[in-house]
Amino acid sequence: MLGFFVYHSLTLGPADPAGPVPIDSMFIYRPDKRQEVWRFLFYMVLHAGWFHLGFNLIIQLLVGLPLEMVHGSTRIGCVYLAGVLAGSLGTSVFDPEVYLVGASGGVYALLAAHLANVMLNYRNMQYGILRLLAIFLFASCDVGFAIYSRYSVEPASGAPSVSYVAHLTGALAGLTIGLLVLKNFEQKLHEQLLWWVALGVYAACTIFAIVFNLLNTVTVQRLEEESEEVFKQHLFTNFGF
Repeated sequence: MLGFFVYHSLTLGPADPAGPVPIDSMFIYRPDKRQEVWRFLFYMVLHAGWFHLGFNLIIQLLVGLPLEMVHGSTRIGCVYLAGVLAGSLGTSVFDPEVYLVGASGGVYALLAAHLANVMLNYRNMQYGILRLLAIFLFASCDVGFAIYSRYSVEPASGAPSVSYVAHLTGALAGLTIGLLVLKNFEQKLHEQLLWWVALGVYAACTIFAIVFNLLNTVTVQRLEEESEEVFKQHLFTNFGF
């Protein structure tokens, strides 16, 4: 992420807290290029300014490292990537006009994975409730700010819009995938049932989002073949732009 940020800062202009935003990068998630499927994952390497980058890196270190020390890099990597993918898929369905950069979906997946860790290993943890309260307080404040930035900040102000949907869907992925892949030191029967519930929820949400995007991709391509004006009318009317 640091390498991508330095490259775009050198090519697009001096870095500031809210920019530069690599709007034309081949990695940014754009709703008009959803057929380029790699964008749903690789938008995580781009960031809107050094504040955005630094915030995500600090949270990853503070939240991700403790989980990685207990559960290993592979398991936490799965949680993180699942959150990134869920962030873009969820945004494409519920907030379809938003462009995406950053790894907030993955960060929130790590935050929610702490909840999964407590649910699985509560008896083996010290201060589990206090950890959850601290994470919940931080996440609530951040999501509240994201919702405010999304709907209250004027577009003409130049402030970047924040996709709160990516935060929420990333957290849902972190909770469900965390229940699936994190170590369970005292597995019991009800926790096996919980494993299947988590698998069903994540699979159902992911399949729905993929089908939604496939159907919309076909529709957009067909409309583009008709005419640009017809395309715009359908876009604003049917897809919530």
